[in-house]
Amino acid sequence: MYLNALEHEGKRYIRIWHKANPFIGKRLREAAWVKYSKTYKCFVMHRSEHCIELLHLHFEGLARVDSRYLDRPKRLRPDRQTPLLAGKAQGEPLQRMHELPVVRLQPLLGEGGATVIGITFKYSQELYSRLLLSKVARWQKELKCFAMHPGGHSIKVLSDELQGAGWLWLNQELQVRDVALMRQLWEQTYEKGAAYITCPLPYLEKLFLLNYSMNTLRTYHSLLLRFLNAHKARGMEAVQAYTGEEINQYHRRMVQAGTYSCSFVNQSINAVKFYYQRVLGRHEVQLGNVERPEKPDRLPLVLSRQDVAKILSATDNLKHRCMLQLLYAAGLRIGEVINLKLTDVQSDRNLLLIRGGKGKKDRTTLLSQKLLLSLRAYYKAYKPKVWLFEGQYGGQYTADSLRSVFQACRQKGGVKTKATPHTLRHSFATHLLEQGTDLRYIQALLGHRNSKTTEIYTHVTRYALDKIVSPLDNL
Repeated sequence: MYLNALEHEGKRYIRIWHKANPFIGKRLREAAWVKYSKTYKCFVMHRSEHCIELLHLHFEGLARVDSRYLDRPKRLRPDRQTPLLAGKAQGEPLQRMHELPVVRLQPLLGEGGATVIGITFKYSQELYSRLLLSKVARWQKELKCFAMHPGGHSIKVLSDELQGAGWLWLNQELQVRDVALMRQLWEQTYEKGAAYITCPLPYLEKLFLLNYSMNTLRTYHSLLLRFLNAHKARGMEAVQAYTGEEINQYHRRMVQAGTYSCSFVNQSINAVKFYYQRVLGRHEVQLGNVERPEKPDRLPLVLSRQDVAKILSATDNLKHRCMLQLLYAAGLRIGEVINLKLTDVQSDRNLLLIRGGKGKKDRTTLLSQKLLLSLRAYYKAYKPKVWLFEGQYGGQYTADSLRSVFQACRQKGGVKTKATPHTLRHSFATHLLEQGTDLRYIQALLGHRNSKTTEIYTHVTRYALDKIVSPLDNL
């Protein structure tokens, strides 16, 4: 009898394999710690030394238990691939620090109604000792936490004081407009050796001045930081003197590594190009000729109506159900859902007002009557103040929390497709098209600037396909 390793739903088991033998099969059925699995069509048991020892004793004199294959190296699944590169794969240029406690900053009402920044954390003697010696933080008896005056300078000082002991996390209500503070917070998790190159401040200031979105600002920052630190051995002056060919070589290595998507590489090219062209003014470098990997023309993932219904009905939490219904009923992006305010629900006009969507565009979209009933029940139960969906402790709901809610409902609903909240937006557009809605109206509801973006849904819809008969069916 051979024992093989088996993993099922994150738990470790042992699969028992043997040649057909009625005596062995009978003896296995008599073992209380061994069960027959209909899924794997074999006998299995929990992986433990005790179970293996029991199996040896149970089959003594009848069969030999062989565990040589129990700890063999894992093989790749048939759907996985291993790229074979010509040279050494490009390593990660930025090294993360070891995990540190998170120090949360959020605005609170202090004495006399003045706004202060509350400092909360999971108890740590190191953090507590440093906060006692802090120049900006003081213990507040009424609030039962450390607090400090609001302002970028205070947060900078606190970040320096807690360096190596904790990471600062800012509540969404704290809107940072100081680019130097942004850079300090975004780079606090990286190991900073002697050769470490920080992101140039004029780069972030230029992006901020041109009113780029905060998501773009942070993405460009991280990608330029990767580029600079991949060449930190040469020094900043040598990097600033690079030619277009040297920039090409860096991105070629990224493509050859096989671990980065085409979108990631293209974003990196845009971030580096912005630095050389808009910040350094290196117009003599032919950055327009930087080679870009061709993005594969993939179709969006779409759920069936049955799967959407399973996800929406998988939770009893009224707030969670309303957020998921909004993603599907109005075709919203995840950021558009959490940015909704109470005044954006215009029930008298049956419209939803979307402010500052992707590309800083405002638009209106559908307000489902079924969704409106859910939102009215939700408002009576939760009484939100400013944002339509607020977090557990007030303030704006976070995108990560909504993603976790969606994945929990997908798994509970038994939907096997590896979908994301954005899949509900794709499903909204496809199902509208299948109902016969004109493509121009769908384009307006989704907020697409170019009609070609919306036309991709014509490739995944079932509309009119059921009228076409395959030639195989006529044989």
